[in-house]
Amino acid sequence: QAYLSYSNIAALTHLARKPGWDITKTLDNIRIWTHEEGAVLSFKVEMQVKVPSHVAFSLLSDFSLRQRWDRHFLTCKVLQAVSEEEKIYHVTSAPMTGHQPRDFVVLVSQRQPCRPQEPYTVAVRSVTLRTVPPSPEFCRSEILCAGFQIHSNSSSSCTVCYFNQVTSGVMPYLAANLTGSSKSIEDTALECIKFLE
Repeated sequence: QAYLSYSNIAALTHLARKPGWDITKTLDNIRIWTHEEGAVLSFKVEMQVKVPSHVAFSLLSDFSLRQRWDRHFLTCKVLQAVSEEEKIYHVTSAPMTGHQPRDFVVLVSQRQPCRPQEPYTVAVRSVTLRTVPPSPEFCRSEILCAGFQIHSNSSSSCTVCYFNQVTSGVMPYLAANLTGSSKSIEDTALECIKFLE
């Protein structure tokens, strides 16, 4: 478990630091970036939020609050509290047209910064739990690497960056988006900002 949580945080930090991010969209307080490497597509949503970074961190690290702003989350329940900083959740998501509803078993690891210039981190990756085998009503999907980095801008504002390394499991939700025919990423980001503020 210690290795899993370490590699969860490390994978997100590594993804965030990769060179070669291309900006695809800029709105008032949201910027969307993409990064392609072989068959792997990653995206980053950068949001300017008018709350202190520690407040954004406490709201975003509690995944049971996620349904309040992310309409892709249908249900989210804690399966196991591994430690104060690690929880395993079972998430179900609404079916897309022509697709079975999906479910995910994810480890959410949260870290406070060790040094002032470091971000708060909430890292997410799929894990396997014998007690929650795939069920016929859902298509079990995998999250390779996703999560948030929260950088403090001032005592009352922060920059929230959401990252996701896209697998075929998440692709139906994003394909329409990145081609510009759907505003789902922007809408979700706006809901996130509204929720945090």
